[in-house]
Amino acid sequence: MKRLFDLLLALVLLVPATLLSIIAGFAIWWECRRSPLYVQIRVGRHQQPFKLLKLRTMRPGTMSQASHEVSQDAILNIGHWLRRAKLDELPQVWNVLVGTMSFVGPRPCLPFQEELIRERQARAVFELRPGITGIAQINGVDMSTPRLLAETDALYLGKWRLRRDLKLLLATFAGRGAGDAVKRTTP
Repeated sequence: MKRLFDLLLALVLLVPATLLSIIAGFAIWWECRRSPLYVQIRVGRHQQPFKLLKLRTMRPGTMSQASHEVSQDAILNIGHWLRRAKLDELPQVWNVLVGTMSFVGPRPCLPFQEELIRERQARAVFELRPGITGIAQINGVDMSTPRLLAETDALYLGKWRLRRDLKLLLATFAGRGAGDAVKRTTP
């Protein structure tokens, strides 16, 4: 049932997400003259790598790293706004449609985040399809605390409940959570 819910919601959101991505894409291209679409390898269900789609929010040449390790200086001007509004995640509707992601589940990690991968392995979190949002995101838990993140992700294991997913999605749309984990630069 969860996959059916994801498919139906992805089909409903595909056109608006695409239109908003195109509009944001023009602003991104105008600022950095690079492709507005950013593709990053992430660790998915059963630890299978997949290509996660995002709108570019960081300056070209920024190293691939977790958000909590990135400086504010690496973020495009439009990127700050896109990240705050969570619009940089819109292309992931495609990931949901093709089945590499779900709307709700643990955020997929980067392949080099070994500590988080070990913590998630120990708790069977990789049995879940990764999500655009999840329990950890709305509670402000990010990848800077691998053990706590894996423990929080594991709370999602068990029988799928539509009501729980709807509550998590509504909390995300309402702006709940700590927001962007990018490091603040000090003057």
